[in-house]
Amino acid sequence: MSPIKRVTLGQGGSEHDAADASISALVGRRFIGKVAVVTGAGSGIGQAVALRLAAEGASVAALDIAEEGLGSTVEQITAAGGRGTAITCDVTSEESVIAAVAATVEALGPPTVVCNVAGIGGFFNTVDMPLERWEKILAVNLTGTFLVCKATLPHLLEHGGCIVNVASNTALMGQAYSAAYCASKAGVLMFSKALAAEYLSRGVRVNVIAPGGVDTPLVGAFQLPEGGDFNELKKVMSPLGFATPAEMAGSVAFLASDESSYTTGAVLSVDGGLTI
Repeated sequence: MSPIKRVTLGQGGSEHDAADASISALVGRRFIGKVAVVTGAGSGIGQAVALRLAAEGASVAALDIAEEGLGSTVEQITAAGGRGTAITCDVTSEESVIAAVAATVEALGPPTVVCNVAGIGGFFNTVDMPLERWEKILAVNLTGTFLVCKATLPHLLEHGGCIVNVASNTALMGQAYSAAYCASKAGVLMFSKALAAEYLSRGVRVNVIAPGGVDTPLVGAFQLPEGGDFNELKKVMSPLGFATPAEMAGSVAFLASDESSYTTGAVLSVDGGLTI
């Protein structure tokens, strides 16, 4: 794969094209007959996961709060001959999540693959961080993951299936100016392990990927706070550069596929060697 040296905030470019082309040749057909729910599907890693699962035969319910991005995702799925439906969803609202899962069942059938990708973040000096921003990051990243899992688990328990949750390398190592983000992603990791233990013998697998630097629109939210020292961030920057969302999608697809049938409670670090 070609590491991304020039960050585009998810706008793509020649480096992305080259990296994605090298991955496209590896796409199989592992999800034929399966229904997948993907949150955060309007952009970035979530969009890439929705496109990858659809390319491999899944019927995809693309969930996001950003309607415009969802439209683009489903258009791309349809143009490639796949099947997808756009469902506007606020993952911090239990009512919205329940409605989105019901709409998925009505449009595509019961889900058997669930990918929680929706996430937000930002850099803050912890002493200056507004409480409402702390609560929002945890609400989207952690509570949203819980709500989607809670709403989809009855279908997974009935039909079998798996969950792949997207955490971060910050769930495994500290990062300055990121207290809320680190806390939320570490919570996702341990929540996922708890689910894997709870449903180990009931036909539901739960795994996690922990990305490092990925060139997505979310990167733009991480601006150094006032008085922040850029040198504090160097330890979380891989010499391999940034990955593309498509590479993360490949890792999600592997864990969601039957090729990983013996894998549950695992954390796959896809971070350019940051957590060696």
